[in-house]
Amino acid sequence: MKNWIAVALFGLLPILMFAPNPAAAQQSSEGARKVATKVTPQYPTVARRMNLQGSVKVEVLVAPNGSVKSIELRGGHPILAEAAQSAVRQWKWEPAPRETQESVEIKFAP
Repeated sequence: MKNWIAVALFGLLPILMFAPNPAAAQQSSEGARKVATKVTPQYPTVARRMNLQGSVKVEVLVAPNGSVKSIELRGGHPILAEAAQSAVRQWKWEPAPRETQESVEIKFAP
């Protein structure tokens, strides 16, 4: 019985490793400005293979027109951080009279 279970698991492992991930990341933004456009981060293939999960925290300097001026990593696994930063660079916030500092946390789960 144990051998049959082991064979079944090893047979399913390659299929599960390369299966698409429908729910890769959840985003939350804490700050005074509303996010007008969010881009969902791509869950890295390497992270999926490693069954890596966790959250990435970044501080975003947002220009008055709502575009991202700079991003500073505050925490998270480097593989996940790269994907999070790449997505947040494409975000747009609502316009404001001055630059603002926004905190963003993105949670990754395989």
